[in-house]
Amino acid sequence: MTDPRVTVLMPVYNAGKYIGEAIRSVMEQSFTDFELLIVNDGSTDDTLSVINTFNDARIRVINQENRGVAAALNKGLHYARAPYIARFDADDICYPERLQVQYDFLTANTGYSLVGASVDYIDVTGNYVFTYHPTGNNSEEMNRLIYRVCPFIHSSVFYKKEAVLRMGGYNEHAYTFEDHLLWASMLKQENACNLQEVLIKVRLNPESVTIDERWRTPLFRRIKYEALSKGNITREDGQELLKIGKRQHAPRIKEGAYHALLGKKYLWNNYQPARARAHLLQVMRLSPFHIKNYLLLLMSFLPEQTLRVFYHSVKTNFGKEETGYINSAANSKKVIYEG
Repeated sequence: MTDPRVTVLMPVYNAGKYIGEAIRSVMEQSFTDFELLIVNDGSTDDTLSVINTFNDARIRVINQENRGVAAALNKGLHYARAPYIARFDADDICYPERLQVQYDFLTANTGYSLVGASVDYIDVTGNYVFTYHPTGNNSEEMNRLIYRVCPFIHSSVFYKKEAVLRMGGYNEHAYTFEDHLLWASMLKQENACNLQEVLIKVRLNPESVTIDERWRTPLFRRIKYEALSKGNITREDGQELLKIGKRQHAPRIKEGAYHALLGKKYLWNNYQPARARAHLLQVMRLSPFHIKNYLLLLMSFLPEQTLRVFYHSVKTNFGKEETGYINSAANSKKVIYEG
């Protein structure tokens, strides 16, 4: 049996509600020479039962005790049989041409090691929220981004396995930003690009969405941004981030982060003020002392054109950070892997 040309690498922790749809979207790809390598990171729900309903020799499952997404990805890289890796998350959905488009790009442009794509964001029930086009289209543009802005949507990336292995794989101490830290290092040595074509749906839901950076503690943000600036993080700092993250892993905080994100997206990216208000009211119910949410609620009553003028007028102070935060949240949103 010959090795496949592409390994679709999917780490998963307790994604039983979504993984069936994710797997089907991979099995229905127009490009068929792949293996779907699922690394089960100690799931305690019905994730394995759902996986076992699929009878396809291209699906391989590796089980490990719960160690986090970076460890699951590194194990997957070790066992992957293909020279190309397509990252994918267990609650997202691939469009049918995703693998073909990215495989064709990297094989036709041999000087590139990494390619991302634009994505459609959906909510927990699958409703379209907005389309996101990454900030940097090529290596030069990405290297000009401030270090806080992650240049790729993690579950959309397709890369040469050897290029990532040369970097040492994913840093397991970079809690919630293992991908961002890897890209920051790779872009200094490898050519990369983002395709404008939308190739996947990224699901936002209360169980997996990363907490808005503003909801993190100052210490968390300082450690993270220093690590991104230096290109490395120590074990001790990683343990501190994990400790802070576990304190903030309460369902109330996760649900608040989810509704806050959707409230802002229905104002800035896909103007639907009634939906924005519904989500912002949920945030205020969960976190009544976040003053900014009251301001956003008032802004939801402004006409679209007025809101856009206001948004662009404060872009230097608010908009640039907002771009960074949605990109950061989208890329490392998979807190679904944490035990």
